[in-house]
Amino acid sequence: MNTAARRSSLASGTGQRNELFRGERRGNTPVEGDAPRMRANGGAEARARVYVAAENRLLREALSRMLTRQGDIDVVGLNAAGPFRVEGMLEERADILLLTSRGSLAEDIYVIRQVRLTAPAVRILLVGMTEDETEFFQYVRAGIRGYLPRDASAEDVLEAMHAVQAGEAVCPGALCALLFRFFEREATSVHSATVHPRLGLTRREQQIVPLIAQGLTNKEIANQFCLSEQTVKNHLYRMKHKVGAGDRFGIVHLCRTQGFLV
Repeated sequence: MNTAARRSSLASGTGQRNELFRGERRGNTPVEGDAPRMRANGGAEARARVYVAAENRLLREALSRMLTRQGDIDVVGLNAAGPFRVEGMLEERADILLLTSRGSLAEDIYVIRQVRLTAPAVRILLVGMTEDETEFFQYVRAGIRGYLPRDASAEDVLEAMHAVQAGEAVCPGALCALLFRFFEREATSVHSATVHPRLGLTRREQQIVPLIAQGLTNKEIANQFCLSEQTVKNHLYRMKHKVGAGDRFGIVHLCRTQGFLV
């Protein structure tokens, strides 16, 4: 997607600003206090209305300057320091939320779900802090429209912003390949998990049984279904109680001996 020559870190320290501040021009540039007035002159084409949420103030302002220089993007607001306030984004009638990771998967997911619940039409472009595939899957499940890695360049952000505005989904090629493999595994597991419903297992629990039989760990099972390890542990706990097994392999043994696992 990008070459190393134009990479810059959006994650930490002064590296956050190297690419984003490059090419700044003298004159009026939008800063945080000017957020409500960030409106460019209207044109014939629809303009993207972007709300920027980043904990680091320098990064917020750098992103704002970079986007407003494009001419077809209106940065309508900047999230102030502190917890994300979805009300601020709603007041500005944003089309796109440019969200940088807060460094915590739980916090990021909470913000994404807040936006999806209160403003489902807003498209979310996330600049992530991790390349962990399980976390990426959880971001997708939560409802993001685009994902960029932490070392994305300014050009990457702009390309992704225009793609999201056009209704496209965006992620690096390697993560896109993971999505294809996930759906392939999901389709396969649906057909391989034929546990009799009399055991009282849910569809997801039925899908987990053959993976346990294959000896997969909780983390590996979680990766198969874009779940957290804790969610898999919760499934296993309920499954043991439903079938009366003492451990995970007892679940498999019971399913096999009773002819419920083919």
